[in-house]
Amino acid sequence: MTNPLAPGSLDGRVALVTGSSRGIGADTARYLAEAGAAVVVNYRSKAPRAEKIVNEIVAAGGRAIAVGADLTDAASVRSMFEQAVAELGPVDLLVLNASGGMESGMGEDYAMRLNRDAQVNVVDNALPHLAEGARIVFVTSHQAHFIRTTPTMPEYEPVALSKRAGEDALRAKLPEFDAKGVEFVVVSGDMIEGTITATLLERANPGAIAARKEDAGKLYNVAEFAAEVASAAVDPVPADHTRYVGDVSGFAPED
Repeated sequence: MTNPLAPGSLDGRVALVTGSSRGIGADTARYLAEAGAAVVVNYRSKAPRAEKIVNEIVAAGGRAIAVGADLTDAASVRSMFEQAVAELGPVDLLVLNASGGMESGMGEDYAMRLNRDAQVNVVDNALPHLAEGARIVFVTSHQAHFIRTTPTMPEYEPVALSKRAGEDALRAKLPEFDAKGVEFVVVSGDMIEGTITATLLERANPGAIAARKEDAGKLYNVAEFAAEVASAAVDPVPADHTRYVGDVSGFAPED
């Protein structure tokens, strides 16, 4: 996948991508670094994976550090931003990529804790460390963004509801963002082939991804969707703050 960002277009900028030791987050971090940004690769527990991404970026001539943090823990998140600023400087781009909720053994409220509460926790702790004119990018799915008007697969519904709750909680902070000169963009895409969520959904409902692909005509892969997320970090903010990736004709808009 060709990087949508021009080389040098992010020189002097600092980006932090949550959940970026693999998948969409990792490719987003690579695209931002190739464009010149110094990147914080965040991970929860897989330090070797995060360090591998960092080593790839550094070997290519970029700047990156790996910082572990439990996004559901305020002290852990606060420490992450303090380390990021101490080593790289104030954060210009915050990409809220980390999400989940289909994992087993995490408790019934895990999806809401991760997809709503943790997102607000990260943003609240980020605001004192954001550079002037910074941008926050929240990554979601069409199934979550439109969940109030378009039903989704039962296995995915708890995730969709929690991610929409997270989006709503962040949109409620728009006046605060405006007062601080912080921009906010939501990137909404369909199911992404090759992600952990898609794998878990397919395991719970065999054939679900193939059926969704047939209905949608095309599903983006990880690298393609990450390119859209990276572009959302620099492109003009849409009027409704939402960048739609792929076809949304099958989803009913809100009134």
